[in-house]
Amino acid sequence: MATVEIRNLRKAYGALEVLHDITIDIADGEFVALVGPSGCGKSTLLRCIAGLETIRSGEIRIDDKVVNDLAPKDRDIAMVFQNYALYPHMNVAANMGFALKLSGRPKAEIEDRVGKAATILDLTRQLGRKPVALSGGQRQRVAMGRAIVRDPKVFLFDEPLSNLDAKLRVQMRVEIRELQQRLGTTTIYVTHDQTEAMTMADKIAVLNGGSLEQVGAPLDLYRSPANLFVAGFIGSPQMNFITGNLAQRAGADTIGVRPEHLVVSRDGDGWWGRVVSAEHLGSDTFIHVEMADTSRLTARTVGDMPVAAGDDVVLIPQEGHLHRFGADGKAL
Repeated sequence: MATVEIRNLRKAYGALEVLHDITIDIADGEFVALVGPSGCGKSTLLRCIAGLETIRSGEIRIDDKVVNDLAPKDRDIAMVFQNYALYPHMNVAANMGFALKLSGRPKAEIEDRVGKAATILDLTRQLGRKPVALSGGQRQRVAMGRAIVRDPKVFLFDEPLSNLDAKLRVQMRVEIRELQQRLGTTTIYVTHDQTEAMTMADKIAVLNGGSLEQVGAPLDLYRSPANLFVAGFIGSPQMNFITGNLAQRAGADTIGVRPEHLVVSRDGDGWWGRVVSAEHLGSDTFIHVEMADTSRLTARTVGDMPVAAGDDVVLIPQEGHLHRFGADGKAL
């Protein structure tokens, strides 16, 4: 286990700088998710930490040791990739123990470590099988097992669940989080899925255009986003944004309110609009409402809400749940 400190990190490809002055502190045993849209730099940052990319300037410390000039194999990290990167001609046991074999570890030690990891990951019965005979979830476990047997100071995950179907992604994110808590290994996890980040991480770092927008606990980012980008990225469905007279009356350039913080009523003191569509999902209903100025807001309410397209409704923001943003996009 180890701390990871990233100080003023910059990364460039020629004249194009893709990471701008990134600073993040990761505590011993902490699970940190790097999130943001495609192309924001999150995977590049992970590869810099791993030593797979060189940096222009700044400093990376693992367990208080500067690793800028160390090769990946000397950083005591283990990385799990999106595509699993399993050797198709090797069985599960050989795949999991391959890195140990390359480092010259004794056969008995390799078998012991592989066996323990297989028990943790429920792969004991699959040790003799080739990857082609495994399900997607089992292949992902093998990739994780290959990382576990090395007993690294830091786990690095690069969008490991993106190739799985929706049901299996939910199952695997629970398994990964439980495994990380059991092992206590410092973990950095890249994902474009903010739901994964919210449910798995102790801390989330939100990137946008190569810059770090905000770092904090999941609920802190949800409750107190630093700017419009974080407010719109964290939360599903995303926050509603309102400009014009309503925002000006609140002393802001833009006000934001989350769909779950809008009460849907037939009358009362609020914002009048007409229902464009209603998505009944069982436990929830998402109501899309066109306002008088033709802007659209989304409200999240109970699953049996009796509402349909064409209905007139009033949206009433809950007390204390309006977010105010200035002309620069920063929270007021």
